[in-house]
Amino acid sequence: MSSDLKELRDQINRMDREIVRLIRNRIGIVREIAKMKKEKGIPIFDLRREEELYRGIRSEAKRLGLDESDIEAIFREIVSVSRKIQGEETSVAFLGPRGTFAEEAAREIFPESGTRFVACSSIFDTFRAVSSGGAMYGVVPVENSSEGSVNATLDLLLDSDLMVRGEIDLSVSHNLIVPPGKTLKDIKVILSHPQALAQCRRYLEEHFPAAELRDASSTSTAVEALRNLENAAAIGTSLAARIYKMEIAAEAIQDSSQNYTRFFVLSKNDHDPTGRDKTSIVFSVKHVPGALYSVLQIFAENGLNLTKIESRPTKRKQWEYIFFIDFEGHRSSKVVAEALQKLRERTLFLKILGSYPRRSS
Repeated sequence: MSSDLKELRDQINRMDREIVRLIRNRIGIVREIAKMKKEKGIPIFDLRREEELYRGIRSEAKRLGLDESDIEAIFREIVSVSRKIQGEETSVAFLGPRGTFAEEAAREIFPESGTRFVACSSIFDTFRAVSSGGAMYGVVPVENSSEGSVNATLDLLLDSDLMVRGEIDLSVSHNLIVPPGKTLKDIKVILSHPQALAQCRRYLEEHFPAAELRDASSTSTAVEALRNLENAAAIGTSLAARIYKMEIAAEAIQDSSQNYTRFFVLSKNDHDPTGRDKTSIVFSVKHVPGALYSVLQIFAENGLNLTKIESRPTKRKQWEYIFFIDFEGHRSSKVVAEALQKLRERTLFLKILGSYPRRSS
């Protein structure tokens, strides 16, 4: 071995030892933070803090000319170890079964280490898991860019005491999945959830015009069913392929690359202010001319930007509606608090669903 190579390796060894020492110091601080949080009754997991940390890491990596994703992945492992050391397991319920987009969203938000993921059979069961204390958080779909709102989630938000603590927009990427060793020419049957089949219609018509299309209760159950079927493929997530030990034969086969599902993170409390927040509310107004206009006028007068407005039947009286609105700002800020007070005066009913950090895909 040349002396130059040995010197370079010695430099790496010295740097590695220094990295270990710095991690040790970080762990010491983490333990102190955990002690303080437990004394004050503050939850260990802080979504806002972790988002800020990763933003800072990506920014520094970019400044130094490093790959932002690679550096973030390294720090996600460090943070996972830190959370494990803090000694609190985070339990997260999601709309199952295993391998669904809801689980992908949950795993995008919450770290693998120190998190117990709980698959629920319905959106109602996901709400119930959090309400009963069976899980600290719940992850449920609220709307899709192609299919619209998820009515079951909106209905439960109206009646539940749970609040929205966070959100994530997840890109819906469908994959053609086959059992190990199977090739595309073997495929005679393709299974998936009806929405997934519809969203991949052009690909299926072009590549499998003669294949039988079968509906499944979810993309994940379709992938699992491949264990007992011959000459079949499924449309599902990459996570489902890993879980059920299948192979991805073709990636991103959906017709639209702009297909996103928005998920809410549910908890018994919403999120503290971050400076980049959104608030969701639901309300009803008198069935008289100008009633809705007088409510929307409050947002304009207070400079609050609406990001969503949707009406839904109350299901209590014919042609009576409630309105779901998302707008920028936190309910604890002065301007939002004053606007909400004015809203109470002009509405028959007003419920704050929660304030939470704005987050994109």
